[in-house]
Amino acid sequence: MGCRLTRRQFSVGVVAAGAGLAGRGAAAKVQGANERVGLGVIGLGNRGDQLIDAFRPHKDAWITALCDVYAPYVEFAKEKVGGDLFTTKDYRALLDRKDVDAVVIATPDHWHAKQFVDACAAGKDVYVEKPLSLVVNEGRKMIEAARVSKRVTQMGVQRRSSKVCAKIAELIQGGAIGKVTACRCFHLTNEWPHGIGNPADCDPPAGLDWDLWLGPARKVAYNPNRCFYRFRWFREYSGGQLTNFGTHWLDVIQRAIGQDGPAGVFAVGSKGTIKDNREIPDTMEVVWNYPDGTLVSFSQYNANASEGAPRSAHIEFRGTEGTILLDGSESLQLIPEAVRTDEIPALNPRNRQGNSRQARATTRPADKALTFKGRTDTADHARNFLDCIKTRKPCVCPVEVGHRSTATTLLANLAYDRGRYLTWDKEKEQFTNDPEANKLLSYEYRAPWRLE
Repeated sequence: MGCRLTRRQFSVGVVAAGAGLAGRGAAAKVQGANERVGLGVIGLGNRGDQLIDAFRPHKDAWITALCDVYAPYVEFAKEKVGGDLFTTKDYRALLDRKDVDAVVIATPDHWHAKQFVDACAAGKDVYVEKPLSLVVNEGRKMIEAARVSKRVTQMGVQRRSSKVCAKIAELIQGGAIGKVTACRCFHLTNEWPHGIGNPADCDPPAGLDWDLWLGPARKVAYNPNRCFYRFRWFREYSGGQLTNFGTHWLDVIQRAIGQDGPAGVFAVGSKGTIKDNREIPDTMEVVWNYPDGTLVSFSQYNANASEGAPRSAHIEFRGTEGTILLDGSESLQLIPEAVRTDEIPALNPRNRQGNSRQARATTRPADKALTFKGRTDTADHARNFLDCIKTRKPCVCPVEVGHRSTATTLLANLAYDRGRYLTWDKEKEQFTNDPEANKLLSYEYRAPWRLE
């Protein structure tokens, strides 16, 4: 089947969607407040199954079409949803459906950009899982596709719809912890000693179209670790847990500190403890510096993360007047700092050992301690998407915002690959100190797939 989408074809699709031509049917119309939104779900394993659960409770949404390249996933989802559903393994057939107003994309990362752009051209609003893209330049093309087609878009970082994370942004931007100097986030998981193992290449399981699963990625033999959830350990399909979880954390952090991209990034890591066939580090440390001077770090450790074990909060915000800890995205704790009220007196030069009592300044609490609890639920994020389809207002995490949060993590992987500190121009979306690194901001799709 042909898959090339020319600029002329894209423009024709946009005009049809915007003008409400009969050829686009339901997909081109603006939903009224009481109308049901027909949803097509592309990618039904793991996260796709969770998204079905998130959208089903909303009475103004109905799932009309399902798509996956693995037949058992299709059958499972069809039984769960029930009713007379259209099913297919080719997402393009789903995009042709007049009863599909919006699509939910939960495929592996290397498919997000192509399916998103094609959905915009077909006049569909789009909910796409994080991370938004596999490389930075894909995200820019996704933004352009949404802008030209005037589609409502939402990236699946459900913490954007969390009152706890909104409260953090409110507190920090209101000065509750003073000037934020450093933020730290963590991904802890103990995969020792076997990790994902070393299975041999083999035939794909019955019902899996392996070539269609690969899509724009290079043709390789099927390996159990390259498919289903474990594709995240291979850079041809994903950026690893740095982009999988890091996009969540960096989205919360950038929103809170009022920044949309770093000035530079450095990353180090290793595959020191796990002997499996992964391509990503099992241990990694990333540091971004931001134009306002804030340092942000992501720590991925192959370490004990079980309940009850000592561990840090998921995110720490350290400021001149206090600290905010985010635990599991459902509760925050503000810990005030003792702030000096005068300058530290000079030490007595006759006392070579120093005089701690003489050097101690008077202090005051910066603010009152605070705890705040709420919830993080994908159903709330789905609700926001459905509401915005009807109002045509921007979602809480439209593609432009999702791109910035995703790109920040993608840059870190390139710094790791290059083994050096990289400076970043976030407006031009180019590295300023490494021309070779700029070549890695995009990649060539396997024929016949193209992204235009």
